[in-house]
Amino acid sequence: MSDVLMDKRPLDPQNPLLELRRLTPARIALGRTGTSLPTGAQLDFQYAHAQARDAVHLPFDSAGLRAQLAERGRDSLLLHSAATDRNSYLQRPDLGRKLSDESAQRLREHAASTPGGVDLAVVVADGLSALAVHRHTLPFLARMEEQTQAEGWSLSPVILVEQGRVAVADEIGERLGARMVVILIGERPGLSSPDSLGLYFTYNPKVGLTDAYRNCISNVRLEGLSYGMAVHRLLYLMREACRRQLSGVHLKDEAQVQTLESKNDATIKGNFLLSPLDA
Repeated sequence: MSDVLMDKRPLDPQNPLLELRRLTPARIALGRTGTSLPTGAQLDFQYAHAQARDAVHLPFDSAGLRAQLAERGRDSLLLHSAATDRNSYLQRPDLGRKLSDESAQRLREHAASTPGGVDLAVVVADGLSALAVHRHTLPFLARMEEQTQAEGWSLSPVILVEQGRVAVADEIGERLGARMVVILIGERPGLSSPDSLGLYFTYNPKVGLTDAYRNCISNVRLEGLSYGMAVHRLLYLMREACRRQLSGVHLKDEAQVQTLESKNDATIKGNFLLSPLDA
């Protein structure tokens, strides 16, 4: 957020929301001038709105991302959804959920050359914020691959999809014969988070699955959920999905998070937002 556009006037010390404003990017206690917002608050809102719009329309730099993956020794495959351009992608969500005929054929040929399938198909799509993908894909993948390698999971090449939506991962996972698939995708930009990366995980992916069969890990970015925590949650979902042979609404994120309080307390288990697990 630009310091130039932020309102620099001192806040009323009697304002009970003053301390909360210092702790959150939410737009609270903005003040007013007559019946309107102060100029600084209005300009700041317009700036954040412009950032969100720019994130939606920013072109996906697939060539740059592939080059960076190649430098790290990772193979990649570039595909395209059935949405031919950004306008059709935004107006026809259904086209972003499936591959173009040419890309489907390319994926079939790739799958035929590498029979046997993989444990996890890794898909990256621009979604509604290519900015999020540009910023967070490589650092997240570095941490994920370190953990999956340590646990012996096999991974597909990184499948990049231009103009892709979440469900396109199911088609890719099915064609690759993958046990599971995860798609890294730019989330819909908010007024304080134009670069939020979302992860969607599916066990036994196949065309036609609804969102009820997927697990979501959202807000992966420096100001949100850390890369390490996102990987921790994804690995938990992978283990539990293979053990229970399912994903989605029946697979809850109960990944145990090590904290100073829980380190020496064996009674603290699972996700604190859920009911305590039975002893």
